[in-house]
Amino acid sequence: MLLKKIAAVLSVALIAGVTVFAAETQEVKLADIKCVVAPKAANAEKSAEYKDGKVYFCCGGCVGKFSKDTEKYTTKANHQLVATKQYTQNACPISGNALNPETATKVAGVSVSFCCNGCKGKVDSAEDDKKLEIVFSDKAFAKAFKKTEPKTE
Repeated sequence: MLLKKIAAVLSVALIAGVTVFAAETQEVKLADIKCVVAPKAANAEKSAEYKDGKVYFCCGGCVGKFSKDTEKYTTKANHQLVATKQYTQNACPISGNALNPETATKVAGVSVSFCCNGCKGKVDSAEDDKKLEIVFSDKAFAKAFKKTEPKTE
């Protein structure tokens, strides 16, 4: 009798765990998301843990390259965390100050805001790769982005 109860509790826990895991993996939408290493479509089957989230790759080779030299891909990985809505913006990536919604602009397909038009101007006047670096480098990312809180129902 006791063994049946323990087995039932463990079964429920296992099913609940699988359900939560499935829900978490389904939340990340990979449409239009590119691999962190190569300019190819990201694959949900190829991922690596990164900053309390997951980054996605096109193939296992890219996962390996990322794992060997994560620092080389930090800017693109940070961008992908925001693009997949695992992280949200809460401050200006340049100053760390409060956001002004009137300064919103797109950086590599992601809507980003700044505290003022001066900070926005620094990004708008930069080349594409430099824009990514200004907004999504580790220093800027730490100032401006935080892990997205799960929705409670």
